[in-house]
Amino acid sequence: MACNSATCNSSGCYKEYEVEEEQRQPTTRGGINGSATTHQILCVKCKSNEFVCCGIGGDDARFCKDCFKTNLYGKFKQAVSYNAMITPSDKVLVAFSGGPSSRVVLQFVHEMQCRAQKNFDASKDRSLPVFGVGVAFIDESSIHSFASQGAEKAIEDIRSIVSKLAPPEKELYVVPIENIFSSDNIDGKERLKKLLDAVSDVTGKEDLLIHLRMLSLQKVASENRYTRVVLGSCTSRIACHVISATVKGQGYSLSADIQYVDSRWEIPVVLPLRDCPAQELNTLCSLDGLKIVELLNGPWSSINGLVSSFVKVLQEENPSRECTIVRTAGKLTPFHFNRIPDIHDSSVPSATRRRQKRHSIKPNGSLSSESFCPICNSPLNRSNFSSSLRSLESNKNSDIFAAAACSSCRFQIIPKEPSLTEQFVSLLPQPLITRAKHGDRGDFSLREQIQEFLLSDGEDEI
Repeated sequence: MACNSATCNSSGCYKEYEVEEEQRQPTTRGGINGSATTHQILCVKCKSNEFVCCGIGGDDARFCKDCFKTNLYGKFKQAVSYNAMITPSDKVLVAFSGGPSSRVVLQFVHEMQCRAQKNFDASKDRSLPVFGVGVAFIDESSIHSFASQGAEKAIEDIRSIVSKLAPPEKELYVVPIENIFSSDNIDGKERLKKLLDAVSDVTGKEDLLIHLRMLSLQKVASENRYTRVVLGSCTSRIACHVISATVKGQGYSLSADIQYVDSRWEIPVVLPLRDCPAQELNTLCSLDGLKIVELLNGPWSSINGLVSSFVKVLQEENPSRECTIVRTAGKLTPFHFNRIPDIHDSSVPSATRRRQKRHSIKPNGSLSSESFCPICNSPLNRSNFSSSLRSLESNKNSDIFAAAACSSCRFQIIPKEPSLTEQFVSLLPQPLITRAKHGDRGDFSLREQIQEFLLSDGEDEI
């Protein structure tokens, strides 16, 4: 029972809870004779519209539709501005899978381009150009028999989504993933099937497909002279990657994959939705009527699938779990390539250059790597890389390729049998072979780089 005394100061008095309960009561609108007819809780930002949704991941504020979108767009814009992801002279390629994350990043990049176009049209001197935007969809229906039936409809929906975006016009590239073998005479679909069949591990097969997808995006971007590849990787997906990469023994290279910028590729890759949880993106698609494309997914029996289910349970128990995982992993030391290269273009505003200089990673505060895995392009720990090469007793290209790969790819992707390894290497697309031969030094072959570690005929290992 609550205390009746107005002067009661007991900390355990129920009167405190009655007062708190009254403060939490929703605002009412009076009807006839003062009776309450409707309940309305106002948006915490504009304080005028009724709230429709709450923030996720520690931001449990209640927003109306417009303020919710503004808040989410603000996270995107801050990531883009602070990390100099997109400049007026850029030509960006948005990787579009049809899901909520890629749909939101496409919408936000489009809105950013429209605002830049308005500013360009309104300016007298028109000194700042408007960055270009393209959209790429990697068609994987050739390797997913269960998805081939709905592939044509999905592509039609994607074409409709892109075509309905307001000007400036955006070019759409629908690229079959087997096109990475286009320079070879062997049929691409058959070769891709043989390559994936050569990988017995389910997780390794899924990871290899992810690497091939990135190669396809890089090829489209390079051939069409794009300067950035924009991915829709959000907080939820990065949180899953943090745990799965740790489980798979990729701790050394983990920090390279979770930063806002990744310039180890020929065309830098940027993640503007890194601070946006998937639940917020799903909510925005629902509120704003953003059409998404439902692609069929196969059974999730890999480590990646198990981790995704695990993180989903954690998120249901505590909505801040995904953000906590990403923030914790974000304390890892980044690599030197986790920033956009210095901007020297005169068309780039001086404010953008100053912002990049202020927020970019300092060289003395980052890790450097001279060696990368020829399959997944992960940076390698030089000591581990050297030890694996010293133990190499063969001069075969397949053995050299396997020794130059990271431990995760050696364990989960590259076959253990020497004959199967030789066949696996022969089926790889040319970009991976080129990466293995040249590494990060274009004028030296891999064999020349590791010659000191190879044993000559008749030489015993010490």
